[in-house]
Amino acid sequence: MPDSLPERTILKSRLRRRGIYLLPNLFTTAALFAGFYAIVQAMNGNFEYSAIAVFIAMVLDGLDGRVARLTGTQSEFGAEYDSMSDMVSFGVAPALIVYEWALKEMDQWGWIVAFIYCACAALRLARFNTNIEVIDKRFFQGLPSPAAAALIAGLVWVTINFQIQGSDVKWLASIVTLFAAFTMVSNIPYYSGKEINLRRRVPFFSVLLLVLFFFVLIPSHPPLVLFFLFAAYAFSGYFIKLWRFGRSKKSSETINS
Repeated sequence: MPDSLPERTILKSRLRRRGIYLLPNLFTTAALFAGFYAIVQAMNGNFEYSAIAVFIAMVLDGLDGRVARLTGTQSEFGAEYDSMSDMVSFGVAPALIVYEWALKEMDQWGWIVAFIYCACAALRLARFNTNIEVIDKRFFQGLPSPAAAALIAGLVWVTINFQIQGSDVKWLASIVTLFAAFTMVSNIPYYSGKEINLRRRVPFFSVLLLVLFFFVLIPSHPPLVLFFLFAAYAFSGYFIKLWRFGRSKKSSETINS
């Protein structure tokens, strides 16, 4: 006897629910693959491919959270899996890329700098997972690991594009790597953009700016534009910190006067 209509409806609903929960984890798996691909290409000396793969991992990492929120499929498993993927794509991969590309020329100091970055990425992710319900949703505490990875990948990509060897800028690479590492575990606030509602109406001028940015500015010279974009974001947290410090100091002076 064939299944009744309600039973078939319930079965389809359960299958659909499982498929929806699978969807954000597919994006996370794709981000993990991009990070793994970046490591493999760095070991083979294809540093440009490695840098591009890190940026692809960053885009996919942003999509999995968006998909989970839009479909209502956030889960404990998804959060933990995302952290594991982030550690590979934005912790291990950038450290290995910058080491193979430039820091290897510095002998033991090179792998020490690379390890410091890797350790700071792990600490950053662990702190994020434990403080996720405590901190202000509008701001990240410390530089996000995807942005730190993009800063390093952007440096590699832009120097290769200008035909500069990693050994020629090894000290610059070490400074940028340490800057990204220590900023990740700092208390510097960074705008998260989590309160942006994609379903809300926006002015036409905002849409025009986004179109010009993504379809004109970035395609004009992707390595240079992306590197300066994430460098500006990395320094933006320090400006926010200084602005907050100045405002709090001014408030305290007003109260005491």
